[in-house]
Amino acid sequence: METPRNLPMLLAVAAALGVGLLVWLSPQSSAAPKKFGPSTIFVHMDGANAFVESVVAVMPGQPVVFVNEDTGMHMIDSYNPLNGKLTHYMKGVVQGTTGPKGKIDYYEVKFKHPGFYYYYCPVHAILAKIYEGSVQPAHRPGVHGFPGAMAGLIVVTTEKALLKENPPTSHQQILSNYFGG
Repeated sequence: METPRNLPMLLAVAAALGVGLLVWLSPQSSAAPKKFGPSTIFVHMDGANAFVESVVAVMPGQPVVFVNEDTGMHMIDSYNPLNGKLTHYMKGVVQGTTGPKGKIDYYEVKFKHPGFYYYYCPVHAILAKIYEGSVQPAHRPGVHGFPGAMAGLIVVTTEKALLKENPPTSHQQILSNYFGG
C-alpha cells in the first residue's frame, strides 16, 4: 500500500484538531456571550485566517481576549521562538460563528509577569526553522489558500508608551466588518 505524500500534513492537522477538541472541552474556552471589563484588550480572528491585532501590549494581569469572528475554528498555542517548543502559556480553542447574529466564541488569558508571549494558530500555520535554529510561524500549505501565517505577539509590560500603541480595534469586543469565512 502506498503512503500519501501529504500524510505528514494530514497527521499534523488531525493532531491539532484532536488537541483542539480536548481543549475545547476544557473550561478554558467560553462560548457564552460575556461582558468584559473596560481594561480588556481584544484580539480578533477574521475570515482571512489572521489575528487582526497581531501585536498588542498589556500590563501584568490585564486580560487579553481572543474573539473568533470567522466561521472556522481557530486555536491559540504559545511557543518559544528560540527553539520552537510549545510553552503552554496559551492553549485555547475558539469555535467559528455563523455570522453577525451567531454565537461568538472567546478565549481569555492573563499573564502575571512581564515578557514576550508568542502565539500562532496550529490549524492555519506551522512552526518553521529559520536562521540559527530559531523558529517562526509559516503558512500551512494547503489550508484555505491564504498566504500569511496566522500568528502574533503579546507584550506584557508596565511601559506606558507601549501600552498606548495598541490598535484602536483592540478596545472593541466585536468588529462589525470582520465576520466571514
